[in-house]
Amino acid sequence: MNASAPKPLPLLDIAPIADSDIPGVIALWQACGLTRPWNDPASDIALARRESNSTVLIGREGGAIVATAMVGHDGHRGWVYYVATDPDRRSRGYGCVIMNAAEDWLRAAGLAKVQLMVRRENAKAGAFYQSIGYAEAPTIVFAKWLDGREPTP
Repeated sequence: MNASAPKPLPLLDIAPIADSDIPGVIALWQACGLTRPWNDPASDIALARRESNSTVLIGREGGAIVATAMVGHDGHRGWVYYVATDPDRRSRGYGCVIMNAAEDWLRAAGLAKVQLMVRRENAKAGAFYQSIGYAEAPTIVFAKWLDGREPTP
């Protein structure tokens, strides 16, 4: 094999989340450090499953959940959240596979652009997204809690 040839991506079974997947998905997100005290992952999953404009995609290898991506759109742009790969199985291409699945889901919905947010301290995630063709946007994100809470980091 040519040293410059891209490594083939693994084959994962990709499907929308099922009720029985929820505990395993939450455990994966926690293992990856994606959860925050102000976001309840079970509520986030329920919200993503409520309408047809969003879902949580699961990547399985041999029945084990090894990757996830919450994907949705606002009718104009696609968004991706909770991209996770099993920490014990990193560097196998699962992140590329689940992101390809998220992008395909958005293309099928007629979207031309996808965006995601990465915390500034998560340099590894930023490097991963750059390696698969994402560029940092010159945009500032503003946020407000509608229940009156103080801003969170």
